[in-house]
Amino acid sequence: MGTASSLVSPGDVIEDGYGGEGGEACEIPVEVKPKARLLRSSFRRGPRVIGASFKSTGSVDLEYTAEYERLRKDYEIFRVSKNNEIASMQKKEAKLDEENKRLRAELQALQKTYQKNLREKESALEAKYQAMERASTFEHDRDKVKRQFKIFRETKEKEIQDLLRAKRDLESKLQQLQAQGVQVYDPEDSDSEENQTTVTAVGMQCEYWSGGVLGSEPSVGSMMQLQQSYRGPEFAHSLMDVEGPFANVSRDDWDAAVASLLQVSPHISKGLWSNTVRCYLIHTKDTREELHHFIEMYSPRLQSLCERLGHFYLNVYFTENTGNAAERQQEMERSSMCVFLLKPSVSSLSSSVVEDAVEAFVKNPDSRPLLLYLRKAEGISSISGTTRELLERINNADKNAKIKVVEHSGSAEEGASLMFHQLEKIMKQELLDLKLVDDRVELLEDQVDVDTSDVLWDEHDEQEQIETFQTICSSTTHLNFDKYLTRLNDLVAAPPPTPPLLVSGGPGSGKSVLLAKWIQLQQRHSPNTIILYHFVGRQSSTSAEPVLIIKRLTVKLLQHFWSISGLTMDPCKVLEEFPRWLERLSARRHGNIIIIIDSVDQIQNAERNMKWLIDPLPANVRVLVSVNVETCPQAWRLWPTVHLDPLTSKEMKSMITMHCMIAEIKLSKEQERKVERHCRSASTCNALYISLLARLLTSEITSSLEETLLQCVMCHDTVTLFQLSLRMMMTSLRTDEERQMAKQLLCLLYASHNGISESELLELLPELAFPTLSSLLFQLEYLLILTLRCGIIHFRHLQASEAVRLELMDRGLTVTTYRERLIHHFSKQLGQHRVTWRVADELPWLLQQQEDTTKLHLSLLNLFVFQNLYKRGHFSELLNYWQCVGKDKVSMAMEYFESLKHYEQSCETEESMRRLANLYETLGCFLKDLGLLTQAVSPLQRSLEIRETALDPDHPSVAQSLHQLAGIYVLWRKFGNAEQLYKQALEISESAYGPEHGSIARELDCLALLYQKKNKYEQADKLRKRSVRIRQKMAHKKGHMYGFTLLHQRTLQLEELTLGEDSADCAKTLNELGVLYYLQNNLDTAKMFLIRSLEMRQRVLGPEHPDCAQSLNNLAALHCECHEYESAEELYEQALDIRKRALAPDHPSLAYTIKHLAMLYKRRGKLEKAAPLYELALEIREKSFGLNHPSVATALVNLAVLYCQLKKHNEALPLYEQALKVYEDSLGPSHPRVGETLKNLAVLR
Repeated sequence: MGTASSLVSPGDVIEDGYGGEGGEACEIPVEVKPKARLLRSSFRRGPRVIGASFKSTGSVDLEYTAEYERLRKDYEIFRVSKNNEIASMQKKEAKLDEENKRLRAELQALQKTYQKNLREKESALEAKYQAMERASTFEHDRDKVKRQFKIFRETKEKEIQDLLRAKRDLESKLQQLQAQGVQVYDPEDSDSEENQTTVTAVGMQCEYWSGGVLGSEPSVGSMMQLQQSYRGPEFAHSLMDVEGPFANVSRDDWDAAVASLLQVSPHISKGLWSNTVRCYLIHTKDTREELHHFIEMYSPRLQSLCERLGHFYLNVYFTENTGNAAERQQEMERSSMCVFLLKPSVSSLSSSVVEDAVEAFVKNPDSRPLLLYLRKAEGISSISGTTRELLERINNADKNAKIKVVEHSGSAEEGASLMFHQLEKIMKQELLDLKLVDDRVELLEDQVDVDTSDVLWDEHDEQEQIETFQTICSSTTHLNFDKYLTRLNDLVAAPPPTPPLLVSGGPGSGKSVLLAKWIQLQQRHSPNTIILYHFVGRQSSTSAEPVLIIKRLTVKLLQHFWSISGLTMDPCKVLEEFPRWLERLSARRHGNIIIIIDSVDQIQNAERNMKWLIDPLPANVRVLVSVNVETCPQAWRLWPTVHLDPLTSKEMKSMITMHCMIAEIKLSKEQERKVERHCRSASTCNALYISLLARLLTSEITSSLEETLLQCVMCHDTVTLFQLSLRMMMTSLRTDEERQMAKQLLCLLYASHNGISESELLELLPELAFPTLSSLLFQLEYLLILTLRCGIIHFRHLQASEAVRLELMDRGLTVTTYRERLIHHFSKQLGQHRVTWRVADELPWLLQQQEDTTKLHLSLLNLFVFQNLYKRGHFSELLNYWQCVGKDKVSMAMEYFESLKHYEQSCETEESMRRLANLYETLGCFLKDLGLLTQAVSPLQRSLEIRETALDPDHPSVAQSLHQLAGIYVLWRKFGNAEQLYKQALEISESAYGPEHGSIARELDCLALLYQKKNKYEQADKLRKRSVRIRQKMAHKKGHMYGFTLLHQRTLQLEELTLGEDSADCAKTLNELGVLYYLQNNLDTAKMFLIRSLEMRQRVLGPEHPDCAQSLNNLAALHCECHEYESAEELYEQALDIRKRALAPDHPSLAYTIKHLAMLYKRRGKLEKAAPLYELALEIREKSFGLNHPSVATALVNLAVLYCQLKKHNEALPLYEQALKVYEDSLGPSHPRVGETLKNLAVLR
């Protein structure tokens, strides 16, 4: 018998025999025991097997039962363990839920804290901004109150001065009456104290210490003022005594004033008309070949030379018998030089050639450089009769032998080459003020390197303003502005404070003409008044850029200071600091400052950028602005206003009659009535409308006067009348080609930024010949549509520009198309490396208008465009372009630096290395102005390295780099490093230029300012004095000093006033003339006028009059200048005697004479006679200024020095001690005067 385990093996199949269908076969899995019920059923159901053992069957059941129990126990153990694990996981889950809840609570608490902190931060920021706004408002209000108080104080001081002047006049009259024996009541005889009046002018500036001094205020001409620092009588040295516009002026002051003026005033060669070298070429048909070769081969070289110096070049020529006489005459007057190409053997000359040759070579041979080119045929030496006669007339007219002659018998190409070399020499020597050197490029680069001023000054903008003013002044519109001029004079003379004066009127009412005429009158009658003006053009032009306007006015103000290096380039700061500069300068001026801005409403964002107009103005500052009555801001309408009314019928008739008389045309009565009926509205009865109407009626383009008049009366405003003039001009042109040229010319001009030059038009329109261009411009100028300023064609009036837009731009091509043509033209120049100031002006602006940021970015990255814009002071424009590109300051700096590195790789020649060094220096200065001082050091150092390596360590441009680096260190307040660099730059400049050069003066000024910051006042004073002496000598060497031109004009005006009968005013004018000639070192003429003044005053006023003492005083000063001390002493004593009898004991004029007579006694060794005068001068100063004034201390020192020379040391010691105390109390213990006094005390003790 087997065991139960032997019956069933794992995987065996057990058949259930009791099943219905024979049972079901089942597979028992491994390690899974059959269920007990299967075993039991097999016992119950199955047939009993014979021979089977019951025990064996039961044993199987028992075996499985044991296994079952074991499995059950295992299961129970497994279940318990799993239950325990589940319980543990549930506990962990519960614990994690609690931790999660805790973290959520903490997170919510943190979020609440964050929100609370954020709200607190926002509240703090808001409070900060409010505090800053309140601080800004407070500061503005404080400045406003300070200005108001300053105006009030100045007003009261002026009233006190007027009272004192009236008191002196009354005293003088009283003395005269007493001298005549008239009994006058003397208040001092009264016993009542109420009748006694004491006037004390403590701290007032008197003549005996306010004489012309270094740094004081010369008053000759509006362009000749200087910075006046506070100085006491110890600095006074002027000997001339004069009242009126020449007070406080010495000859040294005059020289220094001119030197300061020349630092910032643009020098425009007198031989150039409107910044253009115009070469007038007179030729015949036999010399046409030379003309052609010259224009094609050599004109571009002359043009390149002029472009690099900022000028234009233009060949002016007419074919024979073309162009009317008026056009030729106008071009001849504008030409800078004239060339006559002649073949002597020619049988006859055309009338136009003879007329031009006679005008240039015979009638006006000295007005311009002349060149005569004679082409002689080989083997032929005879000269025809007509040509011989003309050459003889030319030879007779050339008395000074100025005409240069070129005789040539070779080919036309060789002749053109000879002409070119002669003209190049003429241009360099006589027109462009250049020295002839073998290397032309080196010459130009040297001029760029030598820069003795840190001011970025745009000569072209300044010249444009000057020419605009001159054009308006020369206008043929004779209007009766007398009532408006009187009104302007009254408003300007009104007592302060005075708000800006508004000149309003409709478009074309004559506001600009009125202001220009008034400026002329002010310059003629008030030469001691500073007059600054600006005329605004189209709103899209540079003249309407507010930052450039304020910067120009600021520079014009700062030219009256010794140093103008403090001018910022930051656009926002330029606008903010202008009122401060204005206030600082006005405090140093006794005369008025007048600022005139024409068409101020055309300035971009005028109200926001001109908000300084609303603030109180200094007492001696007047501002006049003109606006269109239709566009005037509301806030400005409250200002005092001069409104220009429409013209009266009489004025309108007068203007039209004048033009008709010039053109020899007479209107019928009916036509006059028709014009009068038409010109009754405000839009048709203004000055511009009437002027244009008169020109249309008298123009050559008018075919029928009646028909033209009918067309004109259909125009009801100036714009439509300009449109009519355009249509009439187009109709008068002979061919369709000329009409197309005229249309393109006007449309290109409208699409441009600042206009187009004549040479640019000839390049833009290749089919346009010069004679055609000249004819078009002549007609358009006559019709008041165009004008030329600084070599650029502009629209003369805004209405003309609007008429072009309406008449031409809206038909066919749009402004975008014309701008694309201009972009292509200037981009072509950029590709040819012809980066002129015109390219820098026009190309970025055109790209900005076209919104082409990609090309704009590329044009800005052109280093020479960047250099041109920055060097000419167009800083705000440059930043504006970069803002359009979307770059900040740091990104802009990095891109320029990368461009420079890329450009450096292509630099191999010395010339290219020069340019590279200049570019690095420009970038460094640009970054410094941006406030990126750290980034600015690297390009400046690189510029220094290149110049030291490529040029020479002692080259002047190395000094320029050292100067710029020193400026960085000054801003960092590293004064030691800056001082070392300035000294190196000074040493190099002295070695290169000698001891008297503008760059030397610049370095000395910077070192003086540096020493002043380091409290080394004595060293600073020495350097500043040396700088002044250099500038004075430079002023003498300059042959083109504008100051002397103004001085000469004033002299002629005064001489005209002396032609009348003898009078006190005529004697005063003679005295002023003597001072003027004294300032010009013309001592003989000065002596003549001063003697005439003295003699006339003695005849008219009597020999005891104080004015006679003034003339005696001036004559004594003149004798001192000539070292004629005996005569001077006698004259001073006479003047002192008169003033003692005629003036009060403490009168400033008396003290003035006492001072100079004492100085003369001391100079001649008459110390005993000088002592009482010094004592009297001290007494007068104590009464005038008080005991604690620096002037009193100076008088004490002067008297102490005199006592020491007289060996009265015991009397000198207390005077030194008293002076030391006054100096310390009034000037501070660190002032140089304190040190000098201490030194004197130490020597004395």
